[in-house]
Amino acid sequence: MPSALYQFIEQVSREKSIDPQVVVGAVEDAIVVATRKHYKSMENLQANLDKESGAITAWALKSVVEAPEQVEDPNLQITLKDAQKIDKAAEVGGEIRLYKQTDVLGRIAAQLAKQVIFQKVREAERETVFNEYSGRVGEIINATVKRIEGPDVIVDIGKAEAKMPRKEQSRLESFAVGERIRVVLVRVEKASKGPAVVVSRAAPELVQNLFQSEVPEIYDGTVVIRAIAREAGERTKIAVLSKDKDVDCVGACVGMKGMRVQSIIRELRGEKIDIIQFHEDAVTFAEKALQPAKVSRVSVVDAADKHLEVVVDDTQLSLAIGKKGQNVRLAAKLLGWKIDIKSEEEKRQEVEQAMSALVTNTSTPLENVTGLGEGLVEKLAEAGVTTVESLADMTPEQLEEIPGIGPKTIEKISLAVNEYFSNLEAAENAAAAETAETVAEAAEENTEQAAADSEEAADIAAASGAGDSDEYQEDVDSGQSLEAAAIAGVENSPAADVAEVHVHGEEPEAAPEDMVAPEEQK
Repeated sequence: MPSALYQFIEQVSREKSIDPQVVVGAVEDAIVVATRKHYKSMENLQANLDKESGAITAWALKSVVEAPEQVEDPNLQITLKDAQKIDKAAEVGGEIRLYKQTDVLGRIAAQLAKQVIFQKVREAERETVFNEYSGRVGEIINATVKRIEGPDVIVDIGKAEAKMPRKEQSRLESFAVGERIRVVLVRVEKASKGPAVVVSRAAPELVQNLFQSEVPEIYDGTVVIRAIAREAGERTKIAVLSKDKDVDCVGACVGMKGMRVQSIIRELRGEKIDIIQFHEDAVTFAEKALQPAKVSRVSVVDAADKHLEVVVDDTQLSLAIGKKGQNVRLAAKLLGWKIDIKSEEEKRQEVEQAMSALVTNTSTPLENVTGLGEGLVEKLAEAGVTTVESLADMTPEQLEEIPGIGPKTIEKISLAVNEYFSNLEAAENAAAAETAETVAEAAEENTEQAAADSEEAADIAAASGAGDSDEYQEDVDSGQSLEAAAIAGVENSPAADVAEVHVHGEEPEAAPEDMVAPEEQK
């Protein structure tokens, strides 16, 4: 039967959820420390606790050497002659035990042993807690509020206490001692005072677990939660997708008359929840994620960097952004894309500015201005002025701030710039005049050509009216025909005899008597 001491050790082990051998080892280590303290010895001491009798023994372990000159450390080695005085069976290379009296240990040694035992037990308890909870990060566990320490809430999670810092709490929630709550185990940290278990009520996993508990379709896998974005105490956006085409994923999460989602909202103390249908297409998903705002259009700025641009109506801009940017911030978290929201007016101004920049994006180097010397150009370049346009935009006061430029130099710059722009304007006007003159000459040539063509056509028509058939014969040698003359001859030919008129597919009608030739009438 185990001794009373060992039974007490087993009881402590069950309370602390640690292995009894850990406590036994702590007791043995404590006896070693107390024995060394009492005997003031640096020997290799060991101790043992007998399970049945509860007796504790301690001894010094030494190795046996043959001759005295081989003893390097008397605390660890003993000669064969001295060893055989204690144990006649001792041999060279073996070990011998020199037992120490433990019943002579005083109160100080006992107190030291007690401290060692407590320390060892605490270390074992911390290791047990760390091993228990380090693999359960992200799990939902039931906890009881134990006490409130300033902004932190200390909860009992069973085998240990956990801390819920202020940033892991919802601003809508307040807790009372003894209240049972559900929390998310977010991390386990090793600290000097033991493993620090940190729990949260602000983690998105809490919302996911609540939906799994309230919605059977999510629990059995018919509806899948693809993404969650949450700002605790404010709003949560959750994207769901149905694996069954006959199941409405959003309707399943909302429930009849909103009963399912309302139950979750009550658990979160009134936090708003947006349920959105998930889409693989980022553009479509962005339109859904920005609800309740109505989106005009969505365009992908950079697919590699996951950057979207969203344009909304002017009246929908504040709704799309949300309070303190909350709506667009949650939508960006839900999508995993960066979102830029602009109103129609902002987009129009941006396009106008871009077009204006394209039109006015001309830059002329200062070297093109003949009135400026090389030294003056270098001074202006050192000041960051490298184009004629930027120089023309500067005021005399700004020019005076440039080192080495005085009033006379400013006057020289003004004359040179004015001369440059005057020459440029004159060149543009000359080019415009030359272009107009070229257009006018081309128009005049076209008018003369048209008149010549009309005169030629009149001559051809007159020639065809003369009736000289020889002039319209085909030139045998050249193989060409006078097409225009032939056409004119056909147009001016007399009317065909009625008897020569035929209609394809019909019999010719008999000519009236007044149209019959005189020879036929006779």
